[in-house]
Amino acid sequence: MSALHYRLPGLSLRFIPVWRRNLLVWRKLAVASVIGNIAEPMITLLAFGYGLGSLLQQIEGVPYIEYLASGSICMSVMMAASFESLYSAFSRMHVQKTWESLLNTPLELDDIVLAEMLWAASKAMISGLAILLVLFALGIGLHPTTLLVPPLLLIIGVCFASIALIVNAIAKAYDFFTYYFTLVLTPMIFLSGVYYPASQLPSWLQSVASILPLGAAVRLVRPLLLGGMPEDPIRDLAILLAYIVVGFYLATVLTRRRLLK
Repeated sequence: MSALHYRLPGLSLRFIPVWRRNLLVWRKLAVASVIGNIAEPMITLLAFGYGLGSLLQQIEGVPYIEYLASGSICMSVMMAASFESLYSAFSRMHVQKTWESLLNTPLELDDIVLAEMLWAASKAMISGLAILLVLFALGIGLHPTTLLVPPLLLIIGVCFASIALIVNAIAKAYDFFTYYFTLVLTPMIFLSGVYYPASQLPSWLQSVASILPLGAAVRLVRPLLLGGMPEDPIRDLAILLAYIVVGFYLATVLTRRRLLK
C-alpha cells in the first residue's frame, strides 16, 4: 500500500454536492424509506413495551415502555446509519459505479467518503426524529431535556456510519454485511442496555459494554428522554467521538486502498 494511502483525510466543502445528490435521489422514496426504518423498532417497542411491560412494569423506577423506548431510538439510528453506509454505499461504489463517475469530476475520494458518512448520519437522524414524534404521541419524552436529543442522534449516526464504511471498504459482496449485522451489531444491542440494564451482565461483560458506542449512546439519550441529565456526558461523548475519528480515518485509508491504485 502506498504511503499516500495513510495520510490524514482531506476535509473540504466539496462533499456538499455529493451529499445533496444522495438527498435528491432519496427524496423519491423518502416516505417508504422512513417507514421502513422505523417499522422494526416500533414493532419491538409496542410488542415488548406493552407485552413484556405488563409483566415487568418498571426498571430502575422507570416504566418499562419508556425505558425500552429510550434505547430503541438509539438502536434505530445505529441500524439506519449502518444500512445506508453498507448496502446503499456499496451499491454506489461497486455496483452502480457512481463513485467512479464522481471521481471524474474535481472531487477527491476523501470528499466522497465524507459525504457518504454525513449523508448516512443525516438519514439516520431523520429516522430517529420520526420515531421521536411517535414517542411523543405515546406520551413519552415530553420533557425540555428532549431538545438535546436531535443533535445527539446526528452524532450517533455519524459514529455508526463511520464504522460501517470500514466494512464497506473491505466487502466483496452484499453477503459480507450479514456477518457485520449478526456478529457485531446484534451482540452490541444486547450488551448496551437497550432492553435491560447493563449492570445485570457479568462484570467482565460490563467492562466491554462500557466502551461500546451503542452503550454510550443509550447512556446519553435515555436520561434526556426521561427528563434528566446523563451521569457522565463527557465520557460518553468522548467514546462516540473516538469511534468517529478512528472509524473515519480507517474507512478513508481502506477505501483508498481499494479504489486508488
